[in-house]
Amino acid sequence: MITLSSDFGSPYPAAMRGVVLDRCDARLVDVSHEFPRHDVRATAFWLCETLPYFPPAVHCVVVDPGVGTDRDAVVVRVGRHALVAPDNGVVLPVARALAGLDPGEPLADATHQTVAAYVVDDADAASSTFHGRDVFAPTAARVHEVGVAAVGGMEGVEATDVADLVDCTLPAATVEGDRAVGEVLVVDDFGNAVTNVPGGFLADADAVTVNGERVPVGETFAAVPEGEQLVTVGSHGNVECDVNRGRGDEAFGLAPGDGVTVERC
Repeated sequence: MITLSSDFGSPYPAAMRGVVLDRCDARLVDVSHEFPRHDVRATAFWLCETLPYFPPAVHCVVVDPGVGTDRDAVVVRVGRHALVAPDNGVVLPVARALAGLDPGEPLADATHQTVAAYVVDDADAASSTFHGRDVFAPTAARVHEVGVAAVGGMEGVEATDVADLVDCTLPAATVEGDRAVGEVLVVDDFGNAVTNVPGGFLADADAVTVNGERVPVGETFAAVPEGEQLVTVGSHGNVECDVNRGRGDEAFGLAPGDGVTVERC
């Protein structure tokens, strides 16, 4: 299996699919091609929440604002999974998630997984602006063909130290007593503003203030009438600022990167 993820929208992913299908018979799964444009951090967040649910696969991830520059193309093996991506920070958070580690933990602590990294020779790329088609899709097909365990023996890859790869560590909130200070990590397509405040902060709370505005705490969106604000704990385990059948980002005036102060009432 090969999964494909990008910020390309359409029709560019079709070219990547064509390249893979021309080279191997892998089952292809599109995770999403609608990740926020050029947003490495948001892509890493969502892939951490998605890829661990897949069976062993080759995961081709192309959110690549540095395409054509001297940033490396890499393959990172995590157990029976392989990540094929630009070395711009998107890889290591997802590798930790696949290894069952907490954010920020060294991959050297992955005691039950084989973790290894390789730099890909991309000197022959046909285009300096579309490495998804010319570098990452062909590399994903090759990894699928030789097998993840044998990626180190592939022609055109060179072993490197995982610790030398660019890291993108998602920021942690500061929690002191009844006050948590964090930020919005992402906003999903429903308008739910996902913060980095841990969901446990809401334990036993009936209401909180978000940047000074009092709102109820609910276990479900339907805990409040349609159109009203609430905070809840999302499936990712973080505090969300939401609206029942509406957009939390608009109601709370929040966007990715905005600061959030949550206080228990």
